[in-house]
Amino acid sequence: MAAWLARVCTVMVALGLMAGAAHAQSDYPNRVIRIIVPVVPGGLADTLARAVAQQLSTSLNQQVIVENRAGGNFQIALNHVIGSPPDGYTLLVAQEGAIVLNPHLYKNLSYDPLKDLTPITGIAKVDQVLIANPSFPAKTVPELIALAKAKPNEIGFGAFGPGSTPHVYMEMLQHMAGLKFVPVQYKGAAPMLTDIVAGHVPVTFISLGQALPLYREGKVRILAVCTPERLALLPDVPTMAESLPGFQATAWHGLFAPPGTPLEIVAKINAEVRKMASDPSFQEKVIAPTHFRSLASTPAEFAAMLRSESAAWKKFTDDANLKID
Repeated sequence: MAAWLARVCTVMVALGLMAGAAHAQSDYPNRVIRIIVPVVPGGLADTLARAVAQQLSTSLNQQVIVENRAGGNFQIALNHVIGSPPDGYTLLVAQEGAIVLNPHLYKNLSYDPLKDLTPITGIAKVDQVLIANPSFPAKTVPELIALAKAKPNEIGFGAFGPGSTPHVYMEMLQHMAGLKFVPVQYKGAAPMLTDIVAGHVPVTFISLGQALPLYREGKVRILAVCTPERLALLPDVPTMAESLPGFQATAWHGLFAPPGTPLEIVAKINAEVRKMASDPSFQEKVIAPTHFRSLASTPAEFAAMLRSESAAWKKFTDDANLKID
């Protein structure tokens, strides 16, 4: 009899916990949601996170705040989110470097983003370009390659940390063309671009949206776009692939949750972000000025993209022997 009562009590407790969890999910959200961003304020990821926060605040009728946790080449923010309760109140906006590149760069990374995060949706793709100071003698990619071969380990390039987008794309260029540049590291894109414009560092890769205002003012030259085909916006600017077949570079940003976040909450957030992506005001205020491209998708589609990109980056980092201790 006592054993039977114990089993009944166990079942009742389990049912009570399940009912409580179900109620929590149906009541979601009932308090402030935080979106963690692994970079300092003002960057592309921060811009997108604040757009997502504004949309979710309105559509979910709940305050959504952005919290910047920069450092450790994205690792501080990811560790925080991975260790947060899987209840939908802590989210992450992160770029490709944090999710599909770092695991192949760092030998002792303490987590696997593809296993330890819940993908919600892509947000935006960010086309990349190779820029140079206008006074730099190389005016084209072939001229840059020829100059770098003549002056190995003499030409600097701007980046903002080992494993950052400019750093990795320049590593791709070096690997594919057999070159050796000198990395000059900065704390962010803004000081790096300041030095490119001033001529202290001659070249770097940067997003199209960041490069265009400087290009139109004559402060930088765009040597090439990193898209598969030339852009209608810059029809006279060649692609990197025209000089180095197979060279492509597109950054992206996506939205994630801690591992184990209930599917109902993931689906709810996904639906709201996809609604935002198709909103004309979002297209006008965020997509058009920055020249982003929407990457909104289902969680399954986003997860499949992550697996594909991770495999491609693994091959590159292995072939180039690119590792960070």
